[in-house]
Amino acid sequence: MLHISTLAVLGACACCARAQDGPQVTISGFGTAALTRTDTDRGEFSRINQAAGAARDARTGVDSNFGIQATARFSDAWSLTAQGLARKSGERDQFGADLNWAFAKYQVNDDVAVRVGRIGMPIYMLSDSVNIGYASTMLRPPTEMYRQVPLDYASGGDLLYQHSFGDTTATAQFAYGSARNKTSGPTTANAHIMAAQLQLENGPFTYRAGYSRARISLHSAGITTMLAALRQAGFGPVADQLNPVDNRGSFASVGFTMDYRNVLAQAEYGKRKVDSALAPDSSAWYVMLGYRWGKWVPFYVHGDMKQDSPRTVAALPASGPLAPLSAVVDAAVKSPLQSTDAAGLRWDFNKSAALKVQVDRVRPRDGVGYFINTKPGFSGPVTVYAAAVDFVF
Repeated sequence: MLHISTLAVLGACACCARAQDGPQVTISGFGTAALTRTDTDRGEFSRINQAAGAARDARTGVDSNFGIQATARFSDAWSLTAQGLARKSGERDQFGADLNWAFAKYQVNDDVAVRVGRIGMPIYMLSDSVNIGYASTMLRPPTEMYRQVPLDYASGGDLLYQHSFGDTTATAQFAYGSARNKTSGPTTANAHIMAAQLQLENGPFTYRAGYSRARISLHSAGITTMLAALRQAGFGPVADQLNPVDNRGSFASVGFTMDYRNVLAQAEYGKRKVDSALAPDSSAWYVMLGYRWGKWVPFYVHGDMKQDSPRTVAALPASGPLAPLSAVVDAAVKSPLQSTDAAGLRWDFNKSAALKVQVDRVRPRDGVGYFINTKPGFSGPVTVYAAAVDFVF
């Protein structure tokens, strides 16, 4: 919702330096300092790829991050950009740093640019600003939508086109790259991705459509052991159905934002399809409504997701000596299901900083949803409380 204005603030706050006969270097940054807690100790609320999350005790690491971006401009056409991000992710419950962006850009003309290197892929409407809390009305992107494709960046390149047609600005992007995603658990995902998006901006309205195709491989000792057990038990066709290597996948999404006469609206819908049942087909959506009252923005968000592929493997027995193996396989083909209702308030107390408070009511279905480290007896709904200061400089 605030992406364009955020880029303007980043540009206004950026520090510039030029060495004699050298490139002009621009440095900017962003961050979120947050506290997050829930009303249960039987499960933890987390963000993507975090090994631990928040329970009854408030934690700083769930929604907090810090990023630095530097751009060296050598001419009107050539530039280099790098962005580093520090946050809690991976197998260890501690902060670490990633190089999210590192690319060379060539501005062919006023409308066309080419980038090569490590880039953000145009998977979602908020892909370019998903880690910049200040750019969004909400405290965090809706979990149900933004966990369908857990990808931050890829190594490759893209072609960008932007042109104004009267009152409408059209932006098109085509990208190709390879990515490796190591989750907080034992699974590693490798993907070769082609992604494209088209965005139209007209006054207070923005419309976006995106489509991505990929070849995806999943690797873990648990998957290998499960498939070997299926073949040994005579269920080779089921093991082939669960093949984790070199599967075709796609993700299609549409989105809309509005900032009209102090009324804010944002919505997005996405649909994932993968050949392997180990990455279940799913659909997710969210809608956000808010109202700007001076420097205050109260808002409401609802998000939901459903699984489009079967949540059990019908060919496996539900009872008998193979029932434990069937239970393992059924768990592997289930996508987390949940819905969330959230209410919050944003206060822009400074030209480059905002305070947010948000309360989420999360309702897992047929399992634990996206909660982690759950204990026996865990059930929803769960209330999540968070307060954060988002800033750019």
